[in-house]
Amino acid sequence: MNKIIYLLLFILINSSLMAEDGKKVFETYCWGCHHQTAVAFGPPFEEIAAKRNVEEIRAMITSPQEVSKILGYARNAMPAFQLSDENLTAITTYITSYKPVKVEENKTIIQNPYPNIAKIEEKK
Repeated sequence: MNKIIYLLLFILINSSLMAEDGKKVFETYCWGCHHQTAVAFGPPFEEIAAKRNVEEIRAMITSPQEVSKILGYARNAMPAFQLSDENLTAITTYITSYKPVKVEENKTIIQNPYPNIAKIEEKK
């Protein structure tokens, strides 16, 4: 039982750290064209996460021209990025964290509705 609890805690902490790393990758490479929940030059992460799986997202980041042809897009303005495996995993984890959670028909709850609101830190 303790092993399961430790494993769950490890996964929770690791996914939190990965999301933070993913946010840094986003701010470095993606922010100019994508936003988390709003349409910019490219689609928002909410839309991408709702339509694509992790493999498709990874492929679009590394080989956007080829993936666009496979998906039937007439054109694609996204450049290919050469990211480390760690950064690629971090950004895909971050993007998929915006996947909407279906609650009832015609109702959607966003997991991270206000991701850009500044965090208030306690003074020590």
